[in-house]
Amino acid sequence: MKKLLALMSLFVPLWASAAGSSVHLDEAPIDLTDKASLQRGAQIYMNYCSGCHSMKYQRYSRTFNDLGIPEELGEENLQFTGDKVTDYMKRAMPEEGAATWFGAAPPDLTLVARVRGGDWLYTYLRTFYVDKERPFGVNNKVFPDVGMPHVLQSLQGTPRETYEEVMVDGEQVKRYAGIQSDGDGALSPEEYDQAIGDLVNFLEYTGEPFRLQSEKIGKWVLVFILVLFVFVFLLKKDYWREVH
Repeated sequence: MKKLLALMSLFVPLWASAAGSSVHLDEAPIDLTDKASLQRGAQIYMNYCSGCHSMKYQRYSRTFNDLGIPEELGEENLQFTGDKVTDYMKRAMPEEGAATWFGAAPPDLTLVARVRGGDWLYTYLRTFYVDKERPFGVNNKVFPDVGMPHVLQSLQGTPRETYEEVMVDGEQVKRYAGIQSDGDGALSPEEYDQAIGDLVNFLEYTGEPFRLQSEKIGKWVLVFILVLFVFVFLLKKDYWREVH
């Protein structure tokens, strides 16, 4: 019984993580064949995320090659850490300072899309809102009390919660209607959604760089198995004919 309880306790955090917030998750526009989107996502990541977050399992050279970015251009515009293009994508922030300033070092993002899911990331990055009671002045609908500043606020603008008045059981109440920017950002709401889609698309790629190749190989493997089955079936019929 004790062993069973211990085993179940291992899955409790996973269930809790899977349950997460009750906020509806919007579908992320994932398209790993869209290299233009992946390139834009890489640019956003390097300009706004790489200062605090690392991708310690992803090399600059692999990223540039997969995304169709010439190495010289990539080194000049996207490589802000490391001496060589073959280096891993480490954060610019010192490790000691990260833990001091944020309470804990910001997580590595190489596999974040595989852990959280693209829809979670897409919704999370679009649901920050002003909350003056929080240390960084913002909160998040998907990740309440998050310890992260809204680093993309200069693009989105100042995001605020909006409510609408509806009738419930004969009484007029306020219902959450979404997040709306004050319009002081560099991008329009549509452009910001596209930018976040590009960023999440890039994070999906880094989580599994071989996915497109794996899917292509997988199709040929299935064809091979189907053809092999036909030959094995014919061989089996011929073998049992001799037996009988």
